[in-house]
Amino acid sequence: MQQATAARPVRAPIPPVFDTLDLLVEGFVARFSSESTRTAYAGDLALWRSWCDEQGLDVLAVERAHVELFARWLETARGNSPASVHRRLVCLRSFYRTMAADGRILVSPAEYARLPKIRRDRTQYTHITRGELSTLLVAADDISPTAGALVSLMGVLGLRVSEACALDVDCADRHERGHRILTAHGKGATVTGIPVPVPVGRRIDTARGDRPTGPLLLRRDGSRMTRRSAARVVTAAAKAAGIDKHISPHDLRAAAITCALDSGIPLRDVQTMARHADPRTTEIYDRGRRDIDRHGAYILASYLAA
Repeated sequence: MQQATAARPVRAPIPPVFDTLDLLVEGFVARFSSESTRTAYAGDLALWRSWCDEQGLDVLAVERAHVELFARWLETARGNSPASVHRRLVCLRSFYRTMAADGRILVSPAEYARLPKIRRDRTQYTHITRGELSTLLVAADDISPTAGALVSLMGVLGLRVSEACALDVDCADRHERGHRILTAHGKGATVTGIPVPVPVGRRIDTARGDRPTGPLLLRRDGSRMTRRSAARVVTAAAKAAGIDKHISPHDLRAAAITCALDSGIPLRDVQTMARHADPRTTEIYDRGRRDIDRHGAYILASYLAA
């Protein structure tokens, strides 16, 4: 006679780490490879969820009108700029498109929400001249090896501040066909090799010192430089150079692009240097440069003087 086996104890189910909405949000944010994009979108969705909670709304049952009201709230209550509102709505549009693709909702409530127009002054990219950039490089060298490397990476190679801060000490150890190559990690997890001119290479080596590993650009406490600390370094270098205007890290990248155009480099080659996916982005800098140099006010003044 077969013996009855002892009943196996029933194990209690493991509680989920996320509730359903948390899981959907975390899964959506995880789709993006860029850490800065994940951070920005996580903040945008957290703000959206907080607003929906205050209004007593279910995030997965809102209508387009709610998205429009959220946009007006961002403008009036929070004082967000059109660019910030635009980015937050683009985040919501992408999130709800994903929810519709997953079958969580039928249609996206953000698909036809009106995005604010972003109006940029095309001359804003031309306010660091060739002479100012050269003076800035010298002043940064006098501050510290890290400052000199930072300014040259953005002002000569055209790196974005996040790309410069992410570099490690071995970033320029590769050589190819006689060229020293810097490996930079750009937008969308792209990896790009950039030829390193001798002056930039010297600054990289000086900032590295004898360290075999770790970040290339360090803060005073020895940790990796951040966007904020980089902005402070650029401000200090501009002050030391006697430049009486606010200089941001992106202004250095913009100066690299405009100075390259002024030196006669073809637009297509500058696009490659700037790593712009769309040539129209590079043309913004070119038009901004020409809008000043060839402004009709100069021609009219000369005509009237004659």
